Amino acid sequence: MAGVKPIAPKELRDSRYWETVPLEKMSPAQWEALCDGCGKCCLYKLQDIDTDQIVFTNVACRLLDCHTCRCGDYANRHAVVDDCVGLGPENVGELEWLPSTCAYRLLDNGGALPDWHPLLTGDPNSVHKAGISVRGRVVTEDEADDDLENHVLDEEL
Repeated sequence: MAGVKPIAPKELRDSRYWETVPLEKMSPAQWEALCDGCGKCCLYKLQDIDTDQIVFTNVACRLLDCHTCRCGDYANRHAVVDDCVGLGPENVGELEWLPSTCAYRLLDNGGALPDWHPLLTGDPNSVHKAGISVRGRVVTEDEADDDLENHVLDEEL
């Protein structure tokens, strides 16, 4: 189905590779399969100049499909969006703005995948069913007013 991330092959899910393979040793397919499809990393964030605290807004990158929570041009996102940050094993530990539910962040910190994660459920929609994704809770940058401070969330989605 268009717009929905295909679930990782059963062999990949059944192997539970994320429990034994360090992030830096994962194949590209293993790395990509860790993404739960929540869309949170595609939200604009602001950093308080006094406290350095990072806060999320409810404004999504223009490439994010707010229903599927998938990038509309994933292959070219870095060329199309100047400040799109590439996520890899070399920088995952440095990105303080990664959501607390992010599999990359959880595994980098020695944690486990949450029970709603698509690799555990076999269902790419489990992230939406669990209420973890941004589906139905964000606007695109084209729909937002010019002042991102008007869109700051009180807490992480």
